Amino acid sequence: MRPTFSRTGRLLVAAGLVSLLAACNSAGRSTQYTSLEGYVPDPALKTATKTNLTGRVRHACTVTQAKFQKVAEETLVAPCGCYAERTLSALDQNEIASYRTTGYFNDSARAKALTALDSCKLPRPIV
Repeated sequence: MRPTFSRTGRLLVAAGLVSLLAACNSAGRSTQYTSLEGYVPDPALKTATKTNLTGRVRHACTVTQAKFQKVAEETLVAPCGCYAERTLSALDQNEIASYRTTGYFNDSARAKALTALDSCKLPRPIV
């Protein structure tokens, strides 16, 4: 049975996926966000609790890594939980504020996200 999501649910998933992809992009080029042109961050990010943000990052990680590694999402629950917890606990207030505003990690937050991927033994997506 295929799960159905409300429009808000789909937006949350999309925001999470964009966040993870942006977090994993280590190119550091000034044009790195051109692929996000037209992207509108979910307004719910501005008031989401830290627990909700962690859940969004965990879900985005699970979906993205499952596709990247070609494995079932269920096998990534623990490592992506590790990634989400480590990433968000490492972010300072400015990095969290930036994520809430833009829907993706800024450069300093991205570096912390990559460190969390390594610590949680998740491969870095090639972007």
